[in-house]
Amino acid sequence: MRHSLKNKLLAGGTLAILLIILAIVFRPEEQVDFSTQVKPILNKHCISCHGGVKQNGGFSVLFREQAMDTTESGKPAIIPGDAKHSEFIRRLTAEDPEERMPYKNPPLSKEEIDILTRWIDQGAKWGKHWAYTLPEKVSLPENNSLLASFFSSSTEDNASTPIDRFILKKLEEKDLEPSPEAEKATLLRRLSLDLTGLPPDEDLVEAFLADNSADAYEKIVDTLLASPHFGERWTAWWLDMARYSDTKGYEKDRSREIWRFRDWVIQAFNEDKPFDEFTIEQLAGDLLPTPTREQLVATAFHRNTMNNDEGGTDSEEYRIASVIDRVNTTWEVWQSTTFACVQCHSHTYDPFHFEEYYEFMAFFNNTRDEDTEGDFPKLRFYSEEEQKEVEEIKSWVARYGDKTDQDAVGQFLKVLEPKINAHTCDEFVNGTLADTKWLSIRHQGSCRMPSVDTRGASRFYINYWTGSSGGKMEIRLDSVSGPSIASIDLPATQGRQIISAPVTPVEGRHDLYLVFINPTIDSRQSVCYVEWMAFRDPLPGEGEAGYGEIKESFFQLVNANPSTVPVMVENPPHMSRTTQVFERGNWMVKGEVVQPDVPDELNDFPEGAPRNRLGLAQWLVSPENPLTARTMVNRFWEQLFGRGLVETLEDMGSQGSLPTHPALLDWLALRFVNEMDWSMKKLLKEMVMSATYRQSSKASPELIRKDPDNKWYARGPRFRLSAEQVRDQALAVSGLLSDKMFGPSVMPWQPEGVWQTVYSGEYWKLSEGEDQYRRAVYTFHKRTSPYPSFISFDATSREVCLVQRITTNTPLQALVTLNDPVYQEASRSLALKMEQAGDKDIKAAIREGYQRAMLKPIPEEKLEVLEKLYRQAYQKYKEEPEEARKLLMLPAEADLTGATPQRAALTIVANAIMNLDEFLTKS
Repeated sequence: MRHSLKNKLLAGGTLAILLIILAIVFRPEEQVDFSTQVKPILNKHCISCHGGVKQNGGFSVLFREQAMDTTESGKPAIIPGDAKHSEFIRRLTAEDPEERMPYKNPPLSKEEIDILTRWIDQGAKWGKHWAYTLPEKVSLPENNSLLASFFSSSTEDNASTPIDRFILKKLEEKDLEPSPEAEKATLLRRLSLDLTGLPPDEDLVEAFLADNSADAYEKIVDTLLASPHFGERWTAWWLDMARYSDTKGYEKDRSREIWRFRDWVIQAFNEDKPFDEFTIEQLAGDLLPTPTREQLVATAFHRNTMNNDEGGTDSEEYRIASVIDRVNTTWEVWQSTTFACVQCHSHTYDPFHFEEYYEFMAFFNNTRDEDTEGDFPKLRFYSEEEQKEVEEIKSWVARYGDKTDQDAVGQFLKVLEPKINAHTCDEFVNGTLADTKWLSIRHQGSCRMPSVDTRGASRFYINYWTGSSGGKMEIRLDSVSGPSIASIDLPATQGRQIISAPVTPVEGRHDLYLVFINPTIDSRQSVCYVEWMAFRDPLPGEGEAGYGEIKESFFQLVNANPSTVPVMVENPPHMSRTTQVFERGNWMVKGEVVQPDVPDELNDFPEGAPRNRLGLAQWLVSPENPLTARTMVNRFWEQLFGRGLVETLEDMGSQGSLPTHPALLDWLALRFVNEMDWSMKKLLKEMVMSATYRQSSKASPELIRKDPDNKWYARGPRFRLSAEQVRDQALAVSGLLSDKMFGPSVMPWQPEGVWQTVYSGEYWKLSEGEDQYRRAVYTFHKRTSPYPSFISFDATSREVCLVQRITTNTPLQALVTLNDPVYQEASRSLALKMEQAGDKDIKAAIREGYQRAMLKPIPEEKLEVLEKLYRQAYQKYKEEPEEARKLLMLPAEADLTGATPQRAALTIVANAIMNLDEFLTKS
């Protein structure tokens, strides 16, 4: 019996071993992932010769249908399921250097060839890049030993968030440990600078430091999120992407009145406008049912494109340049995709076809704006008195006209825009052609208008600008010498005018000519800029008592010069543009006609959505779009932590960086859309409430060695403040900063000679009073001459969209904060407060300055250094009182008793404090 049991045990053991061997031999082979394993190899080694423009040997690895297609050899290079007989693998492993691929480059590694071989044997499944697939529900990582040990001793109930589970899981994998929480003062300063762009005021500091309740931190987060300065801070960030500027760009770079868009963005952030609405209103606010004035202002997002006022330019060329910029900006801002690459050929690395670029461009190709001097269409903001006249006119039209009349006059007074533009003036009498936008007229000149069907027309409105006054204009039919169908006396004033011209209906289409006759010119040159606006007479009730007064009031209003902002307006159906492919990206070589559409690789166009900008905006913020929520989560994360979960903010495509924490990125993206309803404040709160954010930024040499870039977040964020924050903080701690919000851009001090404006005579007119000390977001921005100290700290000229500024560390930056008059004045102001607080106690004065700057007591070793600096400066200014006068900017006639060595020396110390690395960084 014992022998029988032994045999059974042996037999059982043999069977178990056999089963294990069989399991090993026949276990399912690990599937190769195309997106993360194959695509990077193809992009690195193959696609430069076999994809996009180049398809050597008739073989391309850009799209699956091309990769599996027959090559020039007559056979496919890849045979799914059969790597052994695939020419692709044979050429990668060939010994003959003339056959081996990559040609004249190092061979692929064994690991890379193994991945490609297994991929083909497994069927050569193509698969989507991770960013183009919709995020799926993400399960939270389970509590691990790090999480338990790190938070077991915390005094706060809300010490950790789900974000920390993702971060700690990765830290555990990397054999790293998180850092302890930053001290309260440092944490408050970091938080305030992140959420409002400003250091906290004294009351907030005192309240937070004295509050030991479990929810003290959360209460301060809510306070800062509710601050009106929140909108100012985040608007400064958004304006880079919107390429916002107060000037038009290009050579002339003339001023543009568009500050109301900046104010709209500030208000949108402050009221926590959901990001989907924030998107739709900027891209298509004009297409919403009965859009509000604010929704129209929002559309200035895409009127921030540059406008070329230079003589001799082709208006259509630069209109198209603006449309292309809008396409590229939309993709960069909302999709983190380098779609601009597709303008000339299919994307070299990502699955976007050449024709898809122009299908997408068709959404933007039907707007009313053109590259013209007037920057039309513009939303008009009347004065209180003018608005009363507007209401009187509307009442008149409501009384005597129908709904069409009401809509026409309402739109005309609200958004001034040309309907038919004359920019093809090619015949003159006694005149010469300056370019396609301007008429140079001596004594008498003519302009040929577009061919127009005048049947049913009773009146044209002509918008023109002239450098002379008075004279006459005639509208003639078919030629300069043809019959006159209208004759108008021109107003006896120079400048821009809108005049009404009665037109006798004429059957059929005709060429119309404007003939300007001005006997007062003599030999001087008069320049006219002309735009036609054809629609039915918007003022009904002719013959009724009071008609003359109403008509005069109407023309006074349309010729008024109220505050405006350029906005988007869609062409009516009868003026709809046709969009064609540009062969090799050349706008002058038109190819096939295309219709508005979105790329096949991404989500479908929303069912029932209009094929215009409104439908496009809805497509972008659809829950089915895989990129928009990921993009914005990544951008907000980068602003707080100094780097994105995907480091390449501008590119989530196959050439971009892989996410360091893909599950966290998707969890936040899904939460942003589905649970937060696109609330940007809720998303930011989720991030700053995390223990990951609240860590100390101090790091040991070992931690820096293991993770020099802090990509695994084992310590708190530490990086330099933005250009705007550097200046705003200096003004804030010195007590100079103005709280004034909104309104036209201001011109604080800048060095002489920075502006070299041509043609217009514009100059930097120094602002007065508190406008000198307003936040940086309100500083006038000129594209060809941006504010100098901002440029030194890596701000942008905003000629094109920029989603991420570079961060440099150059001597020029130190020269700015040491010598720029803005920082010198801030130093003088801070020194005065230090002097008042310390009286004759210099140490107390220095402590006061440091406390104001860093919100915490100064370490003794720093106090000693600054006190030594004070003594040296004091001696210098005691011996050289005139130098003290200069430093303190005392007028020459002032009594030198005001230039005390103490105040001058404290100014030097204050300046040194505001040049400390810890002052210029947020942690």
